[in-house]
Amino acid sequence: MQKKQCISVIAEAGVNHNGDLGMARELIDVAVEAGADAVKFQTFKAEKLVNSNAPKADYQKSTSNRQESQLEMLKRLELSEEAHQALIEYCRQRGIEFLSTPFDLDSLHFLVSELDIPRIKISSGDITNAPLLLKAAQARKPIILSTGMSTLGEIERALGVLAFGYIHSESHRKPSLAAFEQALFSEAGYTALLKNVVLLHCTTEYPAPFNEVNLRVIETLRKAFGLPVGLSDHTPGIAIPIAAVALGAVIIEKHFTLDRNLPGPDHKASLEPGELISMIRSIRQVKEALGTEIKGPTSSEIKNRAVARKCLVAARRIMKGEPFTPENLTVKRAGEGVSPINYWNCLGMIAERNYEEDEKVKL
Repeated sequence: MQKKQCISVIAEAGVNHNGDLGMARELIDVAVEAGADAVKFQTFKAEKLVNSNAPKADYQKSTSNRQESQLEMLKRLELSEEAHQALIEYCRQRGIEFLSTPFDLDSLHFLVSELDIPRIKISSGDITNAPLLLKAAQARKPIILSTGMSTLGEIERALGVLAFGYIHSESHRKPSLAAFEQALFSEAGYTALLKNVVLLHCTTEYPAPFNEVNLRVIETLRKAFGLPVGLSDHTPGIAIPIAAVALGAVIIEKHFTLDRNLPGPDHKASLEPGELISMIRSIRQVKEALGTEIKGPTSSEIKNRAVARKCLVAARRIMKGEPFTPENLTVKRAGEGVSPINYWNCLGMIAERNYEEDEKVKL
């Protein structure tokens, strides 16, 4: 019997709390009510994430103060360590998994050592950040790796770093490109990746254009690396995540907000509460509908076969001793009877009794 596919839905709160702890709690409530498996935030120290001259992305310019630098914007969106502690406790109370993406080494250490989060999510922007990848793997926790903006070669190199980190402690062997490659193609390295890593296909634009989503890449990644694959989606609406589940995505990550009209860089490209509910409900329905690869009548179909299928009946009155012919034998719905698959075998056979018109023929 085919194993049922397990699909995890991560409601990405991100920085849509606008730096407000109360709003962050409200976002957790929305995620719980929508039926998400986890709610995810972002953990960073602005000064360690960007320098003072770092430009904003175009979508950030259009959704926040143009005069404000990226550093100034991010400082407003930081969550303190105390806020993290409060949110993880609130998640425990509400029965939902707390996740966060670390954007610097100190934040990774805090999430792993202080909060002991169950999984680490690495953003697309850090797929080439080998020091962060290495430390994440050496934390010996499962990793969700987004792959936006990357090539297959860049993903392979990132997986090499992760494989090395999983199988070597900090003092065991010196990191190097050659060591990463060797780890990736070792049995121990691949086993560690298979056990711990999920790749997320992603188009890093906010919102992402539909014609650049390329959902078929989900299968490409699965075939290329043999790892489970999900989707981090930035498109408007809920259609793309649902389609991704039908294509075999095992994780769906989607930004959500309390209100798309709120100020801030990510609100415009996020789902509102009602949309999040609809998306998760649809994902659960698609998961159930995926079912098994075995083709056969289901339990609910079996009872309908006698009603929907046809059988052989007399096209007109047939007398005992008369042969069955195309003129006196036809096919109609009449309940259970002789299947019309036997039609040609019946032609020429002799009727063993009289039949009235529309009466089911018995052999």
